[in-house]
Amino acid sequence: MDGKTILITGGTGSFGKKFVETVLKKFTPKKIIIYSRDELKQFEMQQNPLYKKEGVLMRYFIGDVRDEKRLAMAMTEIDIVVHAAALKQVPAAEYNPFEAVKTNILGAQNVIDAALASGVKKVIALSTDKAAAPINLYGATKLASDKLFIAANNYRGKHDIKFSVVRYGNVMGSRGSVIPFFIEKAKAGVLPITDERMTRFNITLQEGVDFVLMALGKMWGGELFVPKIPSYKILDLAKAIAPNAKLENVGIRPGEKLHEEMVTATDAINTVEFEDYYVILPSTQLWDTEKFRKESNGEQGKFCVYGFSYNSGTNKHFLSVEELVQLIKENVSEH
Repeated sequence: MDGKTILITGGTGSFGKKFVETVLKKFTPKKIIIYSRDELKQFEMQQNPLYKKEGVLMRYFIGDVRDEKRLAMAMTEIDIVVHAAALKQVPAAEYNPFEAVKTNILGAQNVIDAALASGVKKVIALSTDKAAAPINLYGATKLASDKLFIAANNYRGKHDIKFSVVRYGNVMGSRGSVIPFFIEKAKAGVLPITDERMTRFNITLQEGVDFVLMALGKMWGGELFVPKIPSYKILDLAKAIAPNAKLENVGIRPGEKLHEEMVTATDAINTVEFEDYYVILPSTQLWDTEKFRKESNGEQGKFCVYGFSYNSGTNKHFLSVEELVQLIKENVSEH
């Protein structure tokens, strides 16, 4: 990161802000460019001392990933691109499907084309657990986006560029997610539960940022990185937030799963396990997979066994109510 020029699409979102804050704490890049659509959020970031550092140029571009010309201009002389821009509210994507396609799929291809044309060296795209065996449109658009980024390595030609993807689960306390929703509903003493059996993966914003930084350091181009993270039961989350609240069963919403998957049984055939994460290998062989298994991480990985899947319901590590209480205190500002 030191001395590099970095562009973050969707840079004013929860992830983008934490990523910039972390990079400025740990490194001294030459320049960071925030590329996003919301002028108010950009203005607020510009006023915040968290996003300033002596010797680092901060630049703010108003732009949409749907606009390839604007992206190409923003990527001039960029070394690293982190693609975090997306439409990611499940019900909104179900109701406005082609809008999600335009941002999440066509926008992904625009990022790829602009990066190839501009001499970018590394591109990391953020994915979601909903892209594994998707049942809602948001997950389907992100699966398509993941495939585009992985396949971009096939036609990079003489360009010295790598494309990889990071996929992880629900970010604790991110906008529109279950924890802030429950905290708000707890004020009225009633929590709506969609299904009592439901489980979810959990990752803090800082852990997500650190995982992306790790992937940027280790990427060969073509991998899909999946971190090993804990799960929680929805009933335990309800107890952690409002132990005395009444629970109201409202039924599962359209496009919602009981348990989230990040590595499906079909993906697992093509997945290498390391101590802290999994790597789903590209379907087109881009490099020697045995060499990757032995050398990409400093420790040898192992291929996943037949029938394995990485699922929030069968995960080995579940957070207790006490652990959830502590994590919410540390990571969710509204609580």
